[in-house]
Amino acid sequence: MSERIDRSYLGKMLRLTLLAPDTVETMLDGRQPSDLGTPQLMEPLPAEWSEQRQALLSARPVPCRLHVQPSLDR
Repeated sequence: MSERIDRSYLGKMLRLTLLAPDTVETMLDGRQPSDLGTPQLMEPLPAEWSEQRQALLSARPVPCRLHVQPSLDR
């Protein structure tokens, strides 16, 4: 069965695989700035990880913690 996913959306989502590992870890831990969300991540980002950190994390110094539901799959 063929999935009907817009190619431009897919391209934007695949770019997220190029984020610096520590940036991804920061977001998974819920320590990203409160104003960092999907719209900012869908914008073109630098390829260099140090420049990504500057663009995504350093420009927004206010950290926040997200409430994450514990997994019931244990």
